Amino acid sequence: MVAGWWQARDAASVVDGRSGRAATAGSQCRSSRGAQWSCMRLSLVLLWLGAAAACGPGRGFNRRQGPRRITPLVFGQHDPNISENKNTASGPPEGRITRDDERFKDLVPNYNPDIDFRDDEGTGADRLMTQRCKEKLNTLAISVMNQWPGVRLRVIEGWDEENSHLDKSLHYEGRAVDLTTSDRDRSKYGMLARLAVEAGFDWVFYESRSYIHCSVKTESSVGTGAGCFPSGSVVHTRDGPRDIATLKVGDSVLAAGGDGKLIYSEVITFIDRDPNATRQFVEVTAENGVTISSTPSHLLLLAAADGWRESFAINVEEGDVLLTRGPAGVMRPSKVVKTSLVPKRGVYAPLTKAGTIIVDDALASCYALVQSHSLAHAAMAPLRWMAGWRTARPAKGVHWYASALYHVGDYVLPSPYRFR
Repeated sequence: MVAGWWQARDAASVVDGRSGRAATAGSQCRSSRGAQWSCMRLSLVLLWLGAAAACGPGRGFNRRQGPRRITPLVFGQHDPNISENKNTASGPPEGRITRDDERFKDLVPNYNPDIDFRDDEGTGADRLMTQRCKEKLNTLAISVMNQWPGVRLRVIEGWDEENSHLDKSLHYEGRAVDLTTSDRDRSKYGMLARLAVEAGFDWVFYESRSYIHCSVKTESSVGTGAGCFPSGSVVHTRDGPRDIATLKVGDSVLAAGGDGKLIYSEVITFIDRDPNATRQFVEVTAENGVTISSTPSHLLLLAAADGWRESFAINVEEGDVLLTRGPAGVMRPSKVVKTSLVPKRGVYAPLTKAGTIIVDDALASCYALVQSHSLAHAAMAPLRWMAGWRTARPAKGVHWYASALYHVGDYVLPSPYRFR
């Protein structure tokens, strides 16, 4: 098994034509024991910073204020500078949501008292939106109050059920809002647009002299919660292959150790688990026929000259190289020949002691949302230490510890480390 890993590493330097690219932060963290300890210290610092932010003034976690210059958008500018319906912006429309639609239950009301809702219709429709849109809007509301004391964020259009927009508008799905400030001072709208970008909206457009337009990706496309694998994904236990949906805490599954050796590692908990959820998964297929599916924000471990490099699943491209389980249990590199987005049912994110796992014969991290396997593994150390307190069957949903880390990371991690 040891030979297999190093064969894969050496082959990767030949197979992956892009292996000379700059190492990621995660790769740097693997370079030495001292560097690994530095990553552990960094994760603890992030936790302390998050705790300090939570104890400070304002509602919940808030961005630390400091002297930084941000540039307003100009009229007609949008960020990012691509079409709203591109996958790397807010993504394509998925169809109108009506009150009789099954998806209507996915819209949530926003009763934030720091936001003014125009609600011309008198139906409360402008308050309805997806959870992601609500979170970004609430973050922006805080930024507006910090930027202009005494001024609030104002929503003039949210979910639309009256066909007042173009056919494929994201307003029909509760994924778009049109915004002004409560004082309706148009000189502020360029800065308001920039604050919306900073708040995490996936597409911001200074569309009109009278308002700005903001939209977000679908919940499924960003893999809300933790990164996961769908029902039907195959893992390897000591007793043979199994559906990931049948795994229990205490089972041992095939994984890779820090030195690259294939090992069986114990499942200590589930970072996320929901058998009934349906999400959008990235399906990555290699030329040897191996296909792995994960949520877009999950970290896959790709072959590189120094062993492996991490990549969010949504960023994997044709020509990248998966590390796959070959004959006799050794790792073999294989070029990616296809990627696609597919809806699948069930979400499972087992956490092993090793922090890695072989799923559908491909090597993956157990972590998501943070562009560094080593940093995520260090931050999850307390959860591994608490493994002895586990229950036989994990609760449904995202683990409370992982959820807390994600919220902290949103505010203290540098943007290159975060999944957007």
